[in-house]
Amino acid sequence: MTDVERRVGLNSHCVIAIDGPAASGKSTVARQLAQRLGFVYVNSGAMYRALTWFALDHNLDAAASDKIVALLGETNIRCWVCGMVSRIFINDLDPAEHLRDARVNNRVSQISAIPQVRKIVDDLMRQLACDHNLVVEGRDIGSIVFPETPYKFYVDASPEVRQRRRAAEGQQDEIAARDRADSSRVAAPLVIAEDALVIDSSHLTIDGVVGEIVGRLKVKGLPIAG
Repeated sequence: MTDVERRVGLNSHCVIAIDGPAASGKSTVARQLAQRLGFVYVNSGAMYRALTWFALDHNLDAAASDKIVALLGETNIRCWVCGMVSRIFINDLDPAEHLRDARVNNRVSQISAIPQVRKIVDDLMRQLACDHNLVVEGRDIGSIVFPETPYKFYVDASPEVRQRRRAAEGQQDEIAARDRADSSRVAAPLVIAEDALVIDSSHLTIDGVVGEIVGRLKVKGLPIAG
């Protein structure tokens, strides 16, 4: 157990884990849920995209894992909470405008599969949990990052619906290929945590999904107004 994991175990605030595959709707659901609860919204994918952009901006090939790990090891990587949303800064630079670059889309699965990269992001999220109540979305939040939280949800949708959503966002990456990469990686693959509630968002509105999650949170005893 790392020092960060010990701190989380002793001092963690409430964490709600929202996992799911690409374009399942989990990001919008998590953001709206965080706003309703007054929790900090954490997008783990943005963290991986930021580190991917930084590595590519230093002309490193996505397969050069040793060089990527060495670069990140000498880099100042921090998360701040701005307006109840976590933001990642790398050497005090805000990479937000680059997170959806085509080259980042094409390489983020490969770079995020590097175990040391995942540890950096996991530790950043666990540090946030020491000081804030969080709604965290990603692919291994309930299974790996915060397995102790009783509030775990897996938001899914059919591949056809997710591909349409991705195209509507202006993204060209192939959903099937992204699913294979996320599910087959050795480090923290995309799985459904055993105690997670699975919600199929294919034919639900965002409000419908959020409402279903809020209802389950109330059943589990989490105090929620309204």
